Amino acid sequence: MNAVIAVIGKDSVGILAKVSDVCMKKNANIIEVSQTILNNYFAMIMVVDILNLKCEFTEFIDSFENVKKEKNVEIHIMHEDIFNAMHKI
Repeated sequence: MNAVIAVIGKDSVGILAKVSDVCMKKNANIIEVSQTILNNYFAMIMVVDILNLKCEFTEFIDSFENVKKEKNVEIHIMHEDIFNAMHKI
């Protein structure tokens, strides 16, 4: 069971580290990461295994609030099932 994490904002040092730290603390295993810098904007998509989370999925989503505020980024987390359903034709 996976989740997709999307992060967008002005580039600054430590965004990936902060997001990864939250994943580690909640026992979400990072499977794949794609990131780029576009004209000073940081953009990242991360796929994480949430099968063994130490909390409910809603709590996992809420645990990124401090990162959003500290790094001034938008973070969206979506369960893989919902992500896949949204993109079916």
